[in-house]
Amino acid sequence: MTIPVEKLRPRFRGALLRPDDEGYAETRRVWNGAVDRRPALIARCAGAADVRLAVRFAREHDLPVAVRGGGHSVQGYGVCDGGLMIDLSLLKGAAVDPAARTVRAAGGLTWAEFDLATQRHGLAVTGGSVSSTGVGGVTLGGGFGHLMRRHGLAVDNLRAADLVTADGSLRRVDANTDPELFWGLRGGGGNFGVVTAFEFGLHPVGPIVLGGPIFWPLEQAPKVLSFLREFAPAAPDELGIAIVAMLAPPMPFLPPERYGTPVFGLLPVWCGEPAEGARVLAPLRAVGTPIGDLIRPVPYRAIQSLLDLSASPGTCSYWRSHRLTDLPDQIVPLIGSVTSPLSLLNGWVIGGAASRVAPDATAAGPRPPGFELRLIANWRPGDPDADRHRDWVRRGWESLRPYASGQFASFLSDEGTAGVRVAYGDRLARLTALKDRLDPDNVFRLNPNITPTSALEGAER
Repeated sequence: MTIPVEKLRPRFRGALLRPDDEGYAETRRVWNGAVDRRPALIARCAGAADVRLAVRFAREHDLPVAVRGGGHSVQGYGVCDGGLMIDLSLLKGAAVDPAARTVRAAGGLTWAEFDLATQRHGLAVTGGSVSSTGVGGVTLGGGFGHLMRRHGLAVDNLRAADLVTADGSLRRVDANTDPELFWGLRGGGGNFGVVTAFEFGLHPVGPIVLGGPIFWPLEQAPKVLSFLREFAPAAPDELGIAIVAMLAPPMPFLPPERYGTPVFGLLPVWCGEPAEGARVLAPLRAVGTPIGDLIRPVPYRAIQSLLDLSASPGTCSYWRSHRLTDLPDQIVPLIGSVTSPLSLLNGWVIGGAASRVAPDATAAGPRPPGFELRLIANWRPGDPDADRHRDWVRRGWESLRPYASGQFASFLSDEGTAGVRVAYGDRLARLTALKDRLDPDNVFRLNPNITPTSALEGAER
């Protein structure tokens, strides 16, 4: 199919890239090296007006639409074959109002760029534990992060969004202009349009926090899990805890003889008064005999990038996730059975402020105290054991299903419509009604898709 790019070019301020153009090959790449797709056209938008033009052009020429922010979707939703890739990576800028503690952030920002702007004023909002992830994708899915037990999810702090809808119109969405759509944007993913700007409320955080990784040998993992089950529910809101279990990386704070051996790790982050944080963390640090403890005062921005090595661009990746009321000991053999040295278990301790939000307040839904856990297979491009690595994830995910209480939409992978139903539960009907109103033709379908009624009816015929 020949796409009449000339019709779009005179009005488009950004760059339009076809397969033979310079920059096309680099721009089409997304974070997951297992994804290799070639759009017919890449629209590198310079502003909201370009996004509107691109959406209308795609509809006029019946092109599949992929929207790329940070490009970190494990399924590679930011790029498509034979369609139009709407690339937001040129949309930068963050206007911080330190007095009002708010920020207006462009839709193409990464969390590293966002944090750089807000931490200049000692402010932050929950989101992005890997610094190269996009603000848009993380936020629209819910927005988990180190600060969520103190300040809620990213969506709990969203004040407004500028949204380009499927008809190419631009609207400001907030609790007053369209409360139902504002509800749906906060957890409904990219189903309702392209967000070109976000407005958040900010909180005093840092610039120095108390945190860092602590690792135990795998044989001590049951002892750590037992402690965590008792400790986490009553932990102060100021304490965020991420879970990182893997083969020990060759890092200076770990004994060299432990490199490549299975370890169980936690990444606690205390965003309150440092002396109180040291007191709260002391019992955790005294569990068993850690082989590495790097908890110390550290810039918040450094904490935000500590997990970057587990998500290096170009790494091939596949994951599945569960929401768990408890962390069963059954996760211990999963750590020891990884098939790739790059694979890991990663997740969050859920609770605090994030769990006190009413279940129906946002489309992200309930976040009861407990845990979120992902089994993540990572491998190098060209690895002949790629299928074996994926099987490790699937087997582990199945083994944990008896302990699961659901899934968070943020961490859906290839579970399809069944996964969407589990993740959204009784909120799905309300989200489908929104989809019917805003995108009945399912223009924005490369995502954990909320299928409009018309498409469901067509599939049944």
